Order: sequence, then structure tokens, then C-alpha cells
Amino acid sequence: MRYYLCPMYALEFTLGFLGNLVVVLGYPLCLQEWRSTNVYLYNLAVSDIICVCALPRLSYLYANNMEETSPFNCVLNRYILFVNMYSSVLFMALVSLDRYLLLRHPARDHILLTPRMAVYASVLTWLLVNLEITPLLYYAVNNNVHTNGTECNDFASLSSTWGFLGYSLGLTVFAYILPLVVLFWSTEKIASMLKMQVEAFHQRETSYRRPLRVVRAAAYMFLLLYLPYHIMRNIRILTQLLVGSVSECTFVKIEAVYIITRPMPYAHSVINPIFYFLMTECFREQLLATGHQLRTRITGLCSKTS
Repeated sequence: MRYYLCPMYALEFTLGFLGNLVVVLGYPLCLQEWRSTNVYLYNLAVSDIICVCALPRLSYLYANNMEETSPFNCVLNRYILFVNMYSSVLFMALVSLDRYLLLRHPARDHILLTPRMAVYASVLTWLLVNLEITPLLYYAVNNNVHTNGTECNDFASLSSTWGFLGYSLGLTVFAYILPLVVLFWSTEKIASMLKMQVEAFHQRETSYRRPLRVVRAAAYMFLLLYLPYHIMRNIRILTQLLVGSVSECTFVKIEAVYIITRPMPYAHSVINPIFYFLMTECFREQLLATGHQLRTRITGLCSKTS
């Protein structure tokens, strides 16, 4: 566990921090006019960068056999990680819904396509996710009291009660599965509308493949990265409740697979900047122009020194 989780969390922080930092700093500088999609993507980037900033502490803890010196930081770190993990899938679902509404209302005359409503929806999203994660504080604090504040356990090790399993399952359904269903539903709606446009205007099939691939890739990313973790997390909690009914060999195998899946949900913070680059054309153009200017200046300085 130490030799797998420690470097994985460190790698995700290294790759995810830079990409999301570019978006968090670049959006206000590059975008002259903010649209609803930009508001959702910016909140997604803020969520991702907060999430990856909590990963170095996880890496440190696993490097030191989970020995904790600050119970408060342990609880806060868990809270930050899960708030931003679940807010990410919600914001991506909002982005997909926004793309669907834009196809239905190209003139942006729908109230949900206004930046003001996007800000309201973003605030409600943050409030909702924080409410969903609040019970986690109770279990994390109780676990710290039980361990005398010397260990910082992962989610599945916070409690061995049926109530905690119910909370974990509820969080899986309402904070992950429902937003994922919305994401896939809006993706399929976008696909059907784009196909109708192709048939109506007799365009080539390739004309709609790129935008469709972008939204579908986002949906499958959250499916492939989040689902194994949620399945194994709930199985891991269940096996703790069935001590004596599960063989030691089975328990070890479940623990091993669960460990493998634990870094997977945070990998979305590394991949998400690609969607910002693909979905915001003016930001992409400005970023490429800035990169070209930097290369020109560096080349000029090198030629002068030589």
C-alpha cells in the first residue's frame, strides 16, 4: 500500500495541479465574455485544484504508515477530498446539460443559459455537496477519538456499522450515480440532436463526431474512474460488518482491489483540463497564442546570446 498509494497521489498532484492552475488563472485573463459553460468549467477547475492540493498530505500519510500528528488536519483533508470529488461529477453534468440546452436554444434565449443562472446553479451545487458530505465529519471525528488521534484512516475504515454502510450507499447513489445518469442522458440527447442536424443539412458524419466525442469522453471518464472505487468501497465496508462470515483470503483480496481503486477517482483532476481546452475555443486560441509568443521570445533571447 505504501509503495503504491504514496507515489500515485504524488503523481496525480504533480500532473493535475499545473493543468488546473493554468485554467484557474487563465480563464479570468483570457475570457472577455463569460458564458454559462465557462462558469461551470471554472468551478470545475477550482474544485479540481482544491482536490489535488489535498493529495500531498495523503501521500505523506501513506509514506509514514498513516501516523497522524494533527487530527483536525486529518478530518479537514478527508472533507476537502470528498466535497471536491463529488462536486466534479456534478459540474460536469451541468456542463453537459448546458451543451444540450444550447443545441435546443442556439440563440441562448433560455434562462438557464445565462451566466447569472449558471452562478446560482454553481452556488447550489456547492451547498448540496457540502450537505451530502457533512455526515462524514461525524464519522471522521468519532474515528479520531477511537484511535486517540494517532491514525488517519480512509473512508471505508472510518466505521464498522450498518448506518455507515447506509450512508456510503446513499452517497454513492445520490452524489455519484444520479449525476452520472444525468450526464449520460444529456450526452445521448446531444448525440440524437446532432445526428438530426446532420440529416437535415446533409452534412458529413465527421461534422458532429468531435463535439460528440468530447461529451461522451467526459461521461465515460467518470464511469470508468469512479465506479470501481465506489463498488469496492461499499464491499470493503460490508466485509468489515461480516467478520467471521468472510474468509481471510477473500478479505485480503477485497482489500487489495480496494487499494488499487482508491487513487482512481482523483485521476479526473489530471484529465479535466483537456475538456477545458476542447470546450472553450477562445481560451484555447489565447493559450496557444501566449505559448507561441513565449517560444518566440525564448528563441530570440537564445539567438542573441549565441
